[in-house]
Amino acid sequence: MDIRKETAAVLDAVLNLGTRAASLTDDSPLLGSIPELDSMAVVAVITSLEEHFGFEVSDDDIDGSTFQTFGSLVGFVTSKLG
Repeated sequence: MDIRKETAAVLDAVLNLGTRAASLTDDSPLLGSIPELDSMAVVAVITSLEEHFGFEVSDDDIDGSTFQTFGSLVGFVTSKLG
């Protein structure tokens, strides 16, 4: 399983990023840099990640740093799959 590609695919499905999803790198900023990623979209992304990867996210699992960069989001998904 390629967690990076699958996480990018989830972001694309929720946010309709188009070609921008394929160009995400670990250093790509998310919150504040992708206009489509507002507070409601964060909830949709979390729900989609839970469904796609089959894990549960509690409120204590998430903070602002989770969505700071694409790399931090991939790291979060990786840790949940741990």
